[in-house]
Amino acid sequence: MNFEGLDPGLAEYAPAMHSALDPVLDAHLNPSLLQNVELDPEGVALEALPVQESVHIMEGVYSELHSVVAEVGVPVSVSHFDLHEEMLWVGSHGGHATSFFGPALERYSSFQVNGSDDIRQIQSLENGILFLTKNNLKYMARGGLIIFDYLLDESEDMHSLLLTDSSTLLVGGLQNHILEIDLNTVQETQKVQYAVETPGVTIMRQTNRFFFCGHTSGKVSLRDLRTFKVEHEFDAFSGSLSDFDVHGNLLAACGFSSRLTGLACDRFLKVYDLRMMRAITPLQVHVDPAFLRFIPTYTSRLAIISQSGQCQFCEPTGLANPADIFHVNPVGPLLMTFDVSASKQALAFGDSEGCVHLWTDSPEPSFNPYSRETEFALPCLVDSLPPLDWSQDLLPLSLIPVPLTTDTLLSDWPAANSAPAPRRAPPVDAEILRTMKKVGFIGYAPNPRTRLRNQVYSEFDSFSQVTESPIGREEEPHLHMVSKKYRKVGLLLFILHCTWRPGTIKGEGSNFLRAFRTIPEASALGLILADSDEASGKGNLARLIQRWNRFILTQLHQDMQELEVPQAYRGAGGSSFCSSGDSVIGQLFSCEMENCSLCRCGSETVRASSTLLFTLSYPEGSNSDKTGKNCDFAQVLKRSICLEQNTQAWCDNCEKYQPTIQTRNIRHLPDILVINCEVNSLKEADFWRVQAEVKTGAGNRATNFRFSCPDRKELGSPEGMLMCPSIEELKNVWLPFSIRMKMTKNKGLDVLFTSCGLFQSDSEEHGVYVYDLMATVVHILDSRTGGSLVAHIKVGETYHQRKEGVTHQQWYLFNDFLIEPIDKHEAVQFDMNWKVPAILYYIKRNLNSKYNLNIKNPIEASVLLAEASLARKQRKTHTTFIPLMLNEMPQVGDLVGLDAEFVTLNEEEAELRSDGTKSTIKPSQMSVARITCVRGQGPNEGIPFIDDYISTQEQVVDYLTQYSGIKPGDLDAKISSKHLTTLKSTYLKLRFLIDIGVKFVGHGLQKDFRVINLMVPKDQVLDTVYLFHMPRKRMISLRFLAWYFLDLKIQGETHDSIEDARTALQLYRKYLELSKNGTEPESFHKVLKGLYEKGRKMDWKVPEPEGQTSPKSAAVFSSVLAL
Repeated sequence: MNFEGLDPGLAEYAPAMHSALDPVLDAHLNPSLLQNVELDPEGVALEALPVQESVHIMEGVYSELHSVVAEVGVPVSVSHFDLHEEMLWVGSHGGHATSFFGPALERYSSFQVNGSDDIRQIQSLENGILFLTKNNLKYMARGGLIIFDYLLDESEDMHSLLLTDSSTLLVGGLQNHILEIDLNTVQETQKVQYAVETPGVTIMRQTNRFFFCGHTSGKVSLRDLRTFKVEHEFDAFSGSLSDFDVHGNLLAACGFSSRLTGLACDRFLKVYDLRMMRAITPLQVHVDPAFLRFIPTYTSRLAIISQSGQCQFCEPTGLANPADIFHVNPVGPLLMTFDVSASKQALAFGDSEGCVHLWTDSPEPSFNPYSRETEFALPCLVDSLPPLDWSQDLLPLSLIPVPLTTDTLLSDWPAANSAPAPRRAPPVDAEILRTMKKVGFIGYAPNPRTRLRNQVYSEFDSFSQVTESPIGREEEPHLHMVSKKYRKVGLLLFILHCTWRPGTIKGEGSNFLRAFRTIPEASALGLILADSDEASGKGNLARLIQRWNRFILTQLHQDMQELEVPQAYRGAGGSSFCSSGDSVIGQLFSCEMENCSLCRCGSETVRASSTLLFTLSYPEGSNSDKTGKNCDFAQVLKRSICLEQNTQAWCDNCEKYQPTIQTRNIRHLPDILVINCEVNSLKEADFWRVQAEVKTGAGNRATNFRFSCPDRKELGSPEGMLMCPSIEELKNVWLPFSIRMKMTKNKGLDVLFTSCGLFQSDSEEHGVYVYDLMATVVHILDSRTGGSLVAHIKVGETYHQRKEGVTHQQWYLFNDFLIEPIDKHEAVQFDMNWKVPAILYYIKRNLNSKYNLNIKNPIEASVLLAEASLARKQRKTHTTFIPLMLNEMPQVGDLVGLDAEFVTLNEEEAELRSDGTKSTIKPSQMSVARITCVRGQGPNEGIPFIDDYISTQEQVVDYLTQYSGIKPGDLDAKISSKHLTTLKSTYLKLRFLIDIGVKFVGHGLQKDFRVINLMVPKDQVLDTVYLFHMPRKRMISLRFLAWYFLDLKIQGETHDSIEDARTALQLYRKYLELSKNGTEPESFHKVLKGLYEKGRKMDWKVPEPEGQTSPKSAAVFSSVLAL
């Protein structure tokens, strides 16, 4: 396109503006793929732009000009120089096509050709590009627009195409025919049949005399251009044919020959004279030939390429000279494609990691002798909005104050005229329920085909019903990562403390899960699901969560009780205890009771006990009995708490087992009432369903009456009518939001509730307690996967006051990673077909006023002082650290060098798929083995004050000695000579350092803290792996950084955490020196460019002592001094 006629003001949008489009790169791929990605002056990576560095090109000698990334990590399957424009086309194994413009390889277009098959050949035409895949021929414009899409037979496997004239195309593959396609009508004109021993045409060439076919059997056949009959045939190789090319009267071929051990690459090129139709002297080469092309410039040179990247030029009638070999440096292990431009000035190589390398023998190469001008898209002329700098990622935008006004806002509606209207969970399709057949507790139904797979959508009457968001309706919501649910006392407090800190994003319970798996009672109760059961959905999640509820309350009570009474109750499965007031769990959840056993002989036995939770006991009788249908929840709860049952028990008076009546009387009610619903069969589910239907019927009958609302006169309602029905009755709610319990004088219990959940007074009378519903845990049924568990939790005023600055309460839905506000009635609405209640939590009203809720940090500075080692054989002479003195206690902002070493508890389990990709079935499990902290300032800077080896009782599969320095026996208290301690002791030290606000300096701290299972605010982490890193480039090892900047050789045979932590501190000091404390980012950017350039030349390996000794004379330091 001619830009000379544009407005002078648009001169800046000339072709220099036609930069490449930035593709989405996978952050998990090898960072070395991005070593040649150019950076703009601001440090932003421009993927696919060449590195702007001076390359000296000698005329007539091929050398590398540019290397670009076509598609990261996806092998290049084919490359092709455009015959009409200055463009290079690249096809990938993922079916993606990319074009690059000019010798600078600026990205021109990129689009998907096929979603499942690789691109096998590309042919450029005047108006577009032909792409051949396995059974598809697609003709597309150079910008990506489809001109035609021709589908071949599914049984065909095409590999090659040949354009015989402007409108005729030949397509061949692994079948016994060649297709002739007319490009004008896009139809097959004829199928050429031929017979060979092994069908398959993988390569096709053409001259003015013959049409050449390369077969998979190693033969090359010469066919007549008009009749396609075989005129001659060369049996080139006994194994298979790799490539061949024709020029003038010569045909050269390379391939594989059969050996005793199988096929082997033949280093003899077969050369044939087409005038005499016979072979001439084979050409022996010094590389394993995979590709070859004639490059006829002054002579008929042959370019022979191996897959390892070696390239050799030789004459087809002479001897090969080893001096004519040069090496292409692929990013991946193999070269996949090779092509030569029509001008013979450029060579293109594609490797297995998606990179393209351009070689040329001219300082200003051109791809074609006469190329037409390439048309570019006009740039966007719309002025961009000014950017808004916002660096506080963890703060909500609602904290930005809005202008104060005295006028009435549009949102200031009276409470009577507004009410929240959350979206209800959609019910199961009625067609599924109608056709469902149940076998046991599993229902089966045919797919009604009424909705898309794995999608549940909601319909709105108008677009205005969709909730608006500051980030737009089209954007995905901000999701909150829910923490793991299994925790014991100590690890639970660590995790809760981390999640409570401002700025914390999420908490993980990996250490708690490790401790949980070691509890025998957990396995006995079936709380640890096998991987097969979890994947197949065989586990009954409703029973599992109720067992977990009972177990975790019992276990926490036991662990906390042992702090005061070491010989306290040590059972795990039951719910009764000899003493409940010795722990916080007992004070909150324990209910004191009297169990009375009355024998038929009149003997009565009374035993005091306590329980942490109750299980609902449903009334006996058939659901068809109308007299038993209407049963309040208060009656069921009273029956469950004051349980009465007949059972066989031992009678001391009768001295044998006798039928006895056992009753349970309440002596003291708990502060938190926990109820397991035990809906484990159709009988209990039908009971909940019937009660909900009764409530719905009561609500419908009440709507037949007219009612008045005296406090809502503005709505225009008439007065003097009957009272309105409750919302619970109208919304099919059987579970009350509030209940009232009263202790009677004869040790009885009265349970009452009102439909609206409100009482006249919140003050507790003598023996009267009001409980409010705080949470419900629900099992969402799914016959295929076993369903899932969700929780509805009522969040109080304290959280909203701290987060939003308002005082209100709100119900939230916790569904794995999703947290959303809901209407309170959704928490108590249960459809037994898909939503089954599991656990209920009621708490006493005004419970917060009963306890001191101030949070105190129990960790003191004494944890950093000297402590005894668990190792029996440790000697003082073996001590590797000096504990802190009282006058050395760290303060806010102090630097602490940290490094951690790990061992492997379980190896990774993975499978190799048929396409060559690896799928991880079970990731490896790591455990921290050593933690080292060194002083970051003061006269003792660099001296460690923590060097703890973590004792473990679990079996270690791999000590990773080469990388961790941990040897077998170092973690065993019986034979270790190290300073051995417990994980909790080291946790306390690190927790104290985090709380006082020190800054940790290290290399790869993000991974270290993740495995240690500690959450540290970002402003307290100074990670050298990111300080010395350029965007979209590889991470650099600590060993290479130490050699390059500090002239230190570290990590020789094994790693040492003290050495690594001290080196990271020195690197941070060097970073401050080079960047002038962060005030000169441009100069530091030049330092990083020199670092990466040096790393590429050294292949990121530190030289041996006899090699290059010091990098201090590198150009980077001279450039810094020049500044």
